[in-house]
Amino acid sequence: MRGARQSFIHRNVANATSLLGVLPLTILFLDDGYRYVIPLIIFNNFMDDLDGVLAAKLNIRSRFGSDLDNVCDAVAHTILALAVGAYFGGLLIAASAIAAGAILLRVVTRLNPKAIQGSGSQTNELMRHMLFTLLLAGQFDVSPEYFLIAVFLIHSVSMLVPNPMPHPIINSAKSAVSLGFLNVALVAAWLVPMVTPIVTAAFVAAYMYSFIFVVGWVGWRRKLG
Repeated sequence: MRGARQSFIHRNVANATSLLGVLPLTILFLDDGYRYVIPLIIFNNFMDDLDGVLAAKLNIRSRFGSDLDNVCDAVAHTILALAVGAYFGGLLIAASAIAAGAILLRVVTRLNPKAIQGSGSQTNELMRHMLFTLLLAGQFDVSPEYFLIAVFLIHSVSMLVPNPMPHPIINSAKSAVSLGFLNVALVAAWLVPMVTPIVTAAFVAAYMYSFIFVVGWVGWRRKLG
């Protein structure tokens, strides 16, 4: 009995981590919950990376675990996007709703066993860029609404492209240590203002290069077809 219980825990430790990455987001539904949005974005990113590391290290990867991870990502990222849109209001609500729809459409395609899978999912990139926009807006005392609208709309396009993004910076993280460093970079961007523009530039430059490459490649293929 004890062995069966330990085996069950071993098989589902990564799945539990995926769920734990979502549950704290209920804080956002409190009256003053929005003030925790930045640490919640960082926490969710860390837990999302951690479940993948655990699945690989413990050799417990499965189709169910992959699907659960994608669903948890979709739930978490939709909540975070809509929370930001609802907080600022105006046109940003519509932009966040468009992004939420793109997130849901993307997760449906990723649940397809024949779907193209790739690391550094576009929905994770949206969360990181939303984080950087909020941090820089606070640092330079500017309104983030129009920047966030651009972030939501650009990412909505990239999430609807079926091909994986080839060159986002997260794709360079091939080990648990490198993933740890990337999460440390996000924390540093949050806590050390002088680091924020540097970390932002690195992530955004890699993403925009990938975005132009993927969108241009898809358009070129359609033109040939």
